[in-house]
Amino acid sequence: MALKKKPAKPAARKSAREKSGEKLISPPAKYPRNAVDKSLRIPKAILEQNAGKPCTVAESASFLGVGAAGPYQVEVSSGIKYGFLERPNPGQIAVTDRAKRILRPQDPQDRLEGMREAVLSAPVISEVYGHYRGENLPDSQFFHNTLIDTFGVPADKVQEFQDIFIDSLNAAELLAEADGKTRVIDVSTGSSDGGSSPTLKKLEKSVKVDANDSCFVMMPFAPPLGDYYAKIYKPAIEKAGLRPVRADAEIFGTGKIIDQIWTGINSAKVLVAELTSRNPNVFYELGLAHALEKPVVLVSSNEADIPFDLKHIRVIYYDVNDPFWGNKLMDKVAENILSAINHPEEAVLRKRE
Repeated sequence: MALKKKPAKPAARKSAREKSGEKLISPPAKYPRNAVDKSLRIPKAILEQNAGKPCTVAESASFLGVGAAGPYQVEVSSGIKYGFLERPNPGQIAVTDRAKRILRPQDPQDRLEGMREAVLSAPVISEVYGHYRGENLPDSQFFHNTLIDTFGVPADKVQEFQDIFIDSLNAAELLAEADGKTRVIDVSTGSSDGGSSPTLKKLEKSVKVDANDSCFVMMPFAPPLGDYYAKIYKPAIEKAGLRPVRADAEIFGTGKIIDQIWTGINSAKVLVAELTSRNPNVFYELGLAHALEKPVVLVSSNEADIPFDLKHIRVIYYDVNDPFWGNKLMDKVAENILSAINHPEEAVLRKRE
């Protein structure tokens, strides 16, 4: 069942030009201006009425009985951005193999796989998907601000983008309802070769990390969760370019563990908290980190383990039944560490003014 779009009520952000009454003209949108399923109309018409042969834009419009100007040009542009149309020669458009797989599938999975490929290759849409995959979409105001500040969507086009994004991910079955929240499904397999994901590569260019910057990990020591440090969190932190730190379970009996915890939290540039199982020590450490207004990357395999007052902060969810969960989590943690440094407002529990 398709998820309903929630109306946005973002905080107003007016520039001096807007306050003076001057009309702002946004630059051309980089993202497709039509949802993915709506962008198949032209390829379908070319397949059905022109045997899939290349044609001019005007000829394609005539197949549909519409004019070739204005909105139709936008529709052509969207088809190209989703990889449904291509330009084999100047002035011509042609249907791609991706569109043919969707419109004339030869396998039960062809349509779904083609739709997902289109969404995951579309400019801006694919970047926003990569940012939130494996997480719940934030409340509308926070989503609105992230689209403007992180992805450069013009303020006057944010609602349009949100509608297109949600419609497209619904069409590609990349959204799911989870406890009243909208979860972005992670269909990646993770970087098993140790390489960087596209999202991480982009973040690495915009975030400066010093060799001495540390990331403190708050997590249970007992297995199986305790084993994730060496297998997932430590390599993820190193992939992000930071030095991993965890209070060693072996010194718990020395009476100085709290000193080490405090030093580790206080000196860390960013922290990771494994909240699965609601370990009281982890929540104590998380309280210290939040009191210091430190950016924290929250992780859990179970949404029920996230307290209500933390659910507005970004949380990475993972499923141990997914055969690729370890690689996916490693990539996501590395990405969210850099994202938390770049945009701490998404990972900091601040006092209300």
